[in-house]
Amino acid sequence: MEDNLSSRRPRILLAASGSVAAIKFGVLCKSFSEWGEVKAVATNCALHFMDKSSLPREVTLYTDDDEWSSWKRIGDEVLHIELRKWADIMVIAPLSANTLAKVAGGLCDNLLSCIVRAWDYSKPLFVAPAMNTFMWKNPFTERHLLSISELGMSLIPPITKRLACGDYGNGAMAEPSQIFATVRLSFPSQLPNAMNG
Repeated sequence: MEDNLSSRRPRILLAASGSVAAIKFGVLCKSFSEWGEVKAVATNCALHFMDKSSLPREVTLYTDDDEWSSWKRIGDEVLHIELRKWADIMVIAPLSANTLAKVAGGLCDNLLSCIVRAWDYSKPLFVAPAMNTFMWKNPFTERHLLSISELGMSLIPPITKRLACGDYGNGAMAEPSQIFATVRLSFPSQLPNAMNG
């Protein structure tokens, strides 16, 4: 049976990696769930900053534990593959320096990075980095951003403000409203023709 996107709400996979900006993940989930069907993924480090109770009730949050506990034997569904198939769009916000480096290098040692490694790049994938200014200005970051851009990921640039550590500079995650607006305005222009009918 053909899955016709025009006859249903978009499916958005929101993912958070380990940055203090993950405290805003609940707000992000609320914004997107008003527009589409949302599933969420969080790394173990992201869970340190995130208030899971701030997520809308209808949003299921998946973690590394779910990746391992959902598979028992050959033939069982593999969570990162199922989420990759389900989603029309993926948004990683916040994208930490560590997860950026993993994704740019093709590493896949947790649920989030396994989804990215399996991603169908004919579907949009947005990233909203969040890190200290010194990390943002590091030469590695420039290399990693170039690598993910070549894959087809879309950057939602960080902003300049007082950071969680007290420093002032560029590297703070874009505001949830800006992330939502950027993704929403690009839809459905970034979706493959096959999905539009």
